[in-house]
Amino acid sequence: MSNILKQIVTANRSGQTAAIPSVCSAHPDVLRASLLRAQTRDRAIVIEATSNQVNQFGGYTGMTPRDFVSIVNSIADAAKVDRDRIIFGGDHLGPQVWRKGDAAQAMAKASTMVGDYVNAGFTKIHLDCSEGCAGEDAQVGDSLAASRAAFLAETCLSGGQTDLTFVIGTEVPPPGGARADEEGDIAPTSPVAAEKTLQAHREAFSDSAWSKVSGLVVQPGVEFAPMHVHHFPMDRDPALRAVMLRWPDLCLEAHSTDYQHPDVFPKLAELGFAYQKVGPALTFAYRQAVYALDQMQAVAGWGQAVVYDTMETLMLSDADAWKGHYHGAPDQLKIARHFGLADRIRYYWAQPAAQ
Repeated sequence: MSNILKQIVTANRSGQTAAIPSVCSAHPDVLRASLLRAQTRDRAIVIEATSNQVNQFGGYTGMTPRDFVSIVNSIADAAKVDRDRIIFGGDHLGPQVWRKGDAAQAMAKASTMVGDYVNAGFTKIHLDCSEGCAGEDAQVGDSLAASRAAFLAETCLSGGQTDLTFVIGTEVPPPGGARADEEGDIAPTSPVAAEKTLQAHREAFSDSAWSKVSGLVVQPGVEFAPMHVHHFPMDRDPALRAVMLRWPDLCLEAHSTDYQHPDVFPKLAELGFAYQKVGPALTFAYRQAVYALDQMQAVAGWGQAVVYDTMETLMLSDADAWKGHYHGAPDQLKIARHFGLADRIRYYWAQPAAQ
């Protein structure tokens, strides 16, 4: 599968408007719709799972990496989607899930996790060790992050899997969230910072591991808050493509491209972003559809509208998935719970009452 990504990266570097979407969701209806879209358009698609979503302990979905691959393949088979167009990606794989504990123990668990991802059939592996563990800064420096990522890269390669490609770097905002510039836009990663990240990882990685690096995650200037979208300024060039082109076989990866205007995605491709990740916007669209159908049922007299009340009860009975993400007065929190762009409601759809 890495050959498909290599072709896209090569086309992007040559100046073509070439990119591939990375769909990060575990919702079966979102996965089905995304897979069918890829089949209809005869395109490859990356389906991603994150380390807190899927890991050897089940993550918040209750799925191991092997479980996730099996479920996605089952959905594809039922929808008559060709399996060979699916590329499985692991996102933000590192010690983050266990960062409140000792660094050595967190890295040991991360090592087991990346091994499980590779053994399950994930071939696009984002190694992200940027967040500190107990006693460390919230965001560690490039050197430490790179050395830890290099260790995990060797774990991935130790099983003899040759069809792998690595993505390095992170766009995760510093503590306090992404910061807007003087014009209200999200400041992109600076070319100097991008070059520094690449240099640190090149020095830490073995030649064999580095030969499989195809992507660098940087911030192009896109982001969304719970109730606001930071739209990409179409007249700006973060000058990151020039950095990318100084390194062979490399492209840029953009995260949080949710809710952007359609013309942003080809623009990002022109700027070197051959990998473009989306997630919450897809489950947000699912919520829109379900809420609308529920209200239509009530208006048409076919039955009572029950979804809103059910989801409100679930979210109030267990606030862990949203309370640290939404802020404000009670009425503002209610709106955010149901209509916030962060779409924290997605964590409740799998519960029996919601189903």
